[in-house]
Amino acid sequence: MAKDTVRYPDDVVEEIDALVEDGMFESKSEFYRFSAEYVLTLVNPDHEVETFNFDEIKSELRIDEQVQPGAIGTDGGTFFLDAVITIRKYGLRGNYEAAERFIDTHYDPTDQECLILEELLGTYRDRAGGQSV
Repeated sequence: MAKDTVRYPDDVVEEIDALVEDGMFESKSEFYRFSAEYVLTLVNPDHEVETFNFDEIKSELRIDEQVQPGAIGTDGGTFFLDAVITIRKYGLRGNYEAAERFIDTHYDPTDQECLILEELLGTYRDRAGGQSV
């Protein structure tokens, strides 16, 4: 089995640690293996899963029941619309670092959606610089 090192934001690691502590996963390694295999099955339906107990974990998480609502966003829109809402909340509260972290975590710097979100964040910074928000 190959070993690969990946860096994750602290908030993500804390969430994973909580899932392991709650017993949802036996270990961080199980979480990472399951997550990678699950994404691969979404991207490539022909992907042959090799993770031990994959179907059992998927069943316990009730992923099949959650896929559709999660895929279209909390309000029936797209993930991008949810991202705009998130950036707006951070911007209105002046929490620019959290907004930047969100954008950096979810988007490639050259993505069109990333550029739009950064522009949106910039409008909140500009507004805060000229008047109180």
